[in-house]
Amino acid sequence: MVDNCDSAGNVDGDGKDIACTSCDRPASLHQSMGGGKAADILLWKQRHVSFGIVVVATVFWLLIEHSGLPLLTTCSDVLLVLVVLLFLRANFAAFRKKQLQTLPQLVLSEEFVDNVAASFRAKINNALLVAHDITLGNDFKLFFRMVICLWLLSVLGSYLSFFTFAYIGTIISITVPALYSKYDKHVDRCCGMIRQQFRKHYRVMDERVFSRLPGSLSKDKHQ
Repeated sequence: MVDNCDSAGNVDGDGKDIACTSCDRPASLHQSMGGGKAADILLWKQRHVSFGIVVVATVFWLLIEHSGLPLLTTCSDVLLVLVVLLFLRANFAAFRKKQLQTLPQLVLSEEFVDNVAASFRAKINNALLVAHDITLGNDFKLFFRMVICLWLLSVLGSYLSFFTFAYIGTIISITVPALYSKYDKHVDRCCGMIRQQFRKHYRVMDERVFSRLPGSLSKDKHQ
């Protein structure tokens, strides 16, 4: 069964209008992620690099979580072994009078640093704006969502260590974009159904709870 998307970005399937986010995307997923080498790696267009990141992250996580060694000791030992191996490799090649393949020179371009700084600055400013609205008590809904997010992070933190949480985030970031790129239509349809149900329940909560709160806590009532 083929889903048809109208101009409003809805899917006409079983008689219900479900948001189709893939119809609203002006560009491909690769372009929306920057279209550079990072997007190629996250979408597994360079499979050896993506697979290498998964292997390195898994080995590093196993070393940190199950070896019992401190982070500084583990990083120092790994770098020490790497430096010794590269040094011995270079001297062994020189002893055999064999020309080594030159290693790529790793240099951070000024453009890359500026882009990272601009992106980081925008995220910090957005976070400060959110904190400003919450501390002034102007938007109770935003405060409620922030409390729920922080509570979920607190619950996850009681079960997972920081390195396990970082490892899971790394694996998700390297696998989810590629899976979404392959099954985007099915994912968009399921997300549309979930979003529709979430909005329905949120509307009920808004009518029964939020609308009865004092006007000083609701931003809408100030307006």
